[in-house]
Amino acid sequence: MRVRRYRVLHSTVYVYSDEVTSSYGRAYLTPRAFPGQRLLSHDIRVDPVPSDRSVGTDVYGNTTLYFHVTAEHRRLEVTGESMVEVTNPPEIPAPGPWEKACPDIENGPLAVEFTLDLNPPEITPAVAAYAAESFPPGRPLLEAVQELTARIHTDFTYESGSTTVSTRVADVFADRRGVCQDFARLGIACLRSLGLAARYVSGYLATDPPPGRERMVGADATHAWAAVWLPDGSADGHWVDFDPTNNQFADERYVTVAWGRDYADVPPVRGIIYTDAKESTIRVSVDVAPLEACTDA
Repeated sequence: MRVRRYRVLHSTVYVYSDEVTSSYGRAYLTPRAFPGQRLLSHDIRVDPVPSDRSVGTDVYGNTTLYFHVTAEHRRLEVTGESMVEVTNPPEIPAPGPWEKACPDIENGPLAVEFTLDLNPPEITPAVAAYAAESFPPGRPLLEAVQELTARIHTDFTYESGSTTVSTRVADVFADRRGVCQDFARLGIACLRSLGLAARYVSGYLATDPPPGRERMVGADATHAWAAVWLPDGSADGHWVDFDPTNNQFADERYVTVAWGRDYADVPPVRGIIYTDAKESTIRVSVDVAPLEACTDA
């Protein structure tokens, strides 16, 4: 079992051309705690200091910070700092045919929501046909997911700036290019077209890979991947994370912050401002630094 500890620093700076009189914000910057990931410490700093702030939990169990800045300002900085311990996932027993992993109200009631398409829909005939190539009848689920992950990695080009957070899956599929969140959303749409449950995962990748491993795309930035649901006899079932951008299942280099049905459920920072400013800029910086060498436990 491999265990790694990281210090994660995620800073978002907004600069406006005129005074902002009021700024409401919501941040998903607190890494989750679950088997395989421990949150050792965490803090979120907002400058200017908010007149009101509160921490809550959304419907998916993600921790969110709400804040309201009432002091006039032309610059707003939101910084999350965390220490996290991540363990590589245990080996999953090979599941049966993928058809047996489609949840229903009796088998996986909590996963059924993650089989549903979005509104507006993302599952097109072209996406469904693309997914079907990797999922012939009776094929083991993880074998099929692994092939789909590899195909997306091969068939689509990673190109920073080629899309925005509002780019549709159909457009990514047609252009054959995008970034990590696009490839995650494409993989999710493919799985949902088959009746499988898939969720969107937001987080980070370690910037310093363990010895003998290559540096991966998405380091020094927020990262996104997907997870597929497996039945295990419980109401919750089991989720396996896979990363089409880097063509692999997630390991101890992945730090999970939040998950939901889509990016729109868990953006790192979003909000509303009151201002006459005509222009604004945003700068995001991320650093995921190992606190110690990879250890075996």
